[in-house]
Amino acid sequence: MALGGGTWQFQNKILPGTYINFVSKYRAEAAIADRGYATMAMEMDWGPENTVFAVTNEDFQNDSMKLFGYDYASDKLKPLRDLFEHARLVYFYRLSNNAVKASNTMGTAKYPGVRGNDITTEVVANVDDETKFDVNTYITVDGVTTVVDKQKLLSKWNEVEDNDYVAWATHDDTALKAAAGVPMTGGSNGSEITSMQYQNYLDVISPYYFNTIGYAGTDNVIRNLFINFTKRMRDETGSKFQCVVYDAEQADHEGIISIANKVMDKGESPASLVWWVVGAEASCAINASLTNANYDGEYTVDTKYSQLDLQRAIQTGRFIFHNVQETLSGELVGATKVLTDINTFTSFTKSKNSDFSHNQVIRVLDQLAIDTANLFNKTYLGKEQNDDEGRKALWGDMVYLRKEYQRVRAIQNYKAEDTEIPTQGTEKTAVLCSEEIQPTCCMEKLYINTIVA
Repeated sequence: MALGGGTWQFQNKILPGTYINFVSKYRAEAAIADRGYATMAMEMDWGPENTVFAVTNEDFQNDSMKLFGYDYASDKLKPLRDLFEHARLVYFYRLSNNAVKASNTMGTAKYPGVRGNDITTEVVANVDDETKFDVNTYITVDGVTTVVDKQKLLSKWNEVEDNDYVAWATHDDTALKAAAGVPMTGGSNGSEITSMQYQNYLDVISPYYFNTIGYAGTDNVIRNLFINFTKRMRDETGSKFQCVVYDAEQADHEGIISIANKVMDKGESPASLVWWVVGAEASCAINASLTNANYDGEYTVDTKYSQLDLQRAIQTGRFIFHNVQETLSGELVGATKVLTDINTFTSFTKSKNSDFSHNQVIRVLDQLAIDTANLFNKTYLGKEQNDDEGRKALWGDMVYLRKEYQRVRAIQNYKAEDTEIPTQGTEKTAVLCSEEIQPTCCMEKLYINTIVA
């Protein structure tokens, strides 16, 4: 007979033997969530419609043609280049309203939209084996027909594979026959985009984790839709992200960033700076600020503001770019820079002061809320007993996390006692805790008293 063994919870074993529990020595953990996640909805000539798809910075640089239908340097992708100057990953959503796929006798474009009309397909005899065929797919790039897919030495249509641009009309054992290049036609972006398509996007994107969302348009109804969505998600569901819009008046909320400047480029939306700000704010670290950051995008920014205009912009919660003015000549010179990294919150009170207008403070508070929630949900929710021992363990992890924030100088003057040891709430499953933290801000103003002896 084998001796008893295994783990134990109560000392009630019957068989003789050795019962051992192996447990980890308590070690505080602090996982800080990555930043750099953004989301944008946009009208496109190509790509999956009415669905969220993730694109990394690397994806955009390497695969822009198959993702968005245009090469990286295309003017069509100028907004995305601004966005990815800083964004790490973007959840895109292609707004679509009855878009149509282009097609020809050989197949159909993979995605609906006018870009499909630039696709041409052909079947040609293989140069090395005239009994076989090559099936080629072309797309127009800067006016030049460019091959994007080449499948060689084929005999039948069931040997031809769909590619990133074309779904072939047949996959049966029909023999291939030579066919000169046939352009696809009939592709359309569909009807005009309305607020309904934007509402669908907001409904779909709400469960995702992102740091910023933006609306790069001027329609007041849609802009207010984004503003109200952000306020509701932050205040009612606890989602911690900021929304970037153009020229929003009286938003008065720490979650809303309103850009004052318009772009001057012909044919571009005046709200195009939203793309850059969405990416820059998403990727800005909790121990950093965009104050005095260089605008390194591609748009021409209207910075014709007086000192009084700049002061008013700050007082009314406007995120504004400016140029340094040469003292003697008065000429605008140098790089275009962010004046100060603020949001639209201006209705300061005793319980919610001007600190909340600084985006760096909001980043710290938002990130701390996210990281604390992740800590609790991963390690304690439904797993740890709500007693003194369990709550002290939670307190230890919370303190360790905050000390990590202090280590990277996101907060300052923090001591363990600033976070109270949690107590049981009004319900047996509830945990109650109070704390005090002091977010750190970057320097913006220098005041000097110079005594001349």
